[in-house]
Amino acid sequence: MSKKLWLDKKPETNKDWLVILCSCILFYLVLGALGSLLEFAGVLMSILSPFAGGVVLAYILDPFVRWMSGGVLHNNPRMRWLAILCAYLLLLLLIFLLSWLVVPQVGTSMGTLFTSLPGYVANVQKLLLELQEGYGVNLQGVVDALDDYEQLMTNLYNMVAGAAPEIMATLQTAASNLVAVFTAVASSIYMLAGKEKLLHQLRTVIHAVLPRGMAEQTLRICHSANTNITGFLVGKIIDAAIVALILFVGMSILNISFAPLIAVLMGITNIIPVFGPFIGAIPSIAILLFANPVQALEFLVLVVCVQQVDSNFIAPKILGQSVGLSALWVLFAVVLGANLFGVVGMVLGVPVFATLCGLVHEFIAWCLDRRGIDEEGVRIVKPESAASAAVHIQGDEDAPSRNPAGADPDAQPSDRTP
Repeated sequence: MSKKLWLDKKPETNKDWLVILCSCILFYLVLGALGSLLEFAGVLMSILSPFAGGVVLAYILDPFVRWMSGGVLHNNPRMRWLAILCAYLLLLLLIFLLSWLVVPQVGTSMGTLFTSLPGYVANVQKLLLELQEGYGVNLQGVVDALDDYEQLMTNLYNMVAGAAPEIMATLQTAASNLVAVFTAVASSIYMLAGKEKLLHQLRTVIHAVLPRGMAEQTLRICHSANTNITGFLVGKIIDAAIVALILFVGMSILNISFAPLIAVLMGITNIIPVFGPFIGAIPSIAILLFANPVQALEFLVLVVCVQQVDSNFIAPKILGQSVGLSALWVLFAVVLGANLFGVVGMVLGVPVFATLCGLVHEFIAWCLDRRGIDEEGVRIVKPESAASAAVHIQGDEDAPSRNPAGADPDAQPSDRTP
């Protein structure tokens, strides 16, 4: 007979009642000091934020380090430093290429956008007047608003000038955080170098603090979360880079303006599930509407085609079944993550929610098995044990018997199917 869980046991001894009383008191004290605990947690997180950055950086570089250590260096522990060095060199190379190839192009596109803005405004006004004359739609208010271009630029300049102190304060804060950046990089190097030792220490602590079954469950949950997050993030980054490259090539072939700027914007926003393409496409179309409405329409058609190819062919090949969620739950996870943690929640909400859904499914299966029913609520008839079957074969009339499905228990032996 299976042993009862501690939740099924009734308190009988004084020790049981004492544990319940102490738990209630502790719960009350925690609720009373919740504000102070949250404030302390915030201070602690600000102190540990450089190490959190190191964890993120090590998490991003770890797949490449593992690939190079296993595939190139044949898991030689003495050569692991070479894999880590190559990972950081590759990261610096990517940053340099992004700065050298993309940033000047983006800067040129933005400069062209602002210097040509009067002509773009005139184009939009001309299009609005044609729509007004051709379809009888009253758009004079919008035309008059765009006609006051100087006032619009003055308001934009005042807005930028008003935000200048905040921008300078942000830059000063970033400059003063060089120590934090150095700490994050150094800690990520140490984490990658001593990954096995750190994981062994964490597993040792979990086994020492928690009971054996709970420790194994905790480690299994951590492994599942790590698999989901790593597979999803790496897949989304690769997918976003491919989408940005396809858009850049397509816009260059169609001679659409601001191709580098829009391709980079679309690539960054495509990391966000569901809403990413819309977040990148709306401002891109708005920019192209000022430059050339025909190009805006061409870009819209191009984006729709690229997103269809991505969602039906590219993303399934790269992401595969890394999360295993339906479209509805992906949307729910993105919205929930955005409301709780902003942009970071939108990106990480899907793999985290997939891990939680896996745990819920396991809990539901455990509950059904404990009640002895299946997913439809039908009671499961378990087969006879080996001992009772052996007794029944020997002819013991008192042994429990199991009727075939659909057989009449009152039928004679001759009437039953052999």
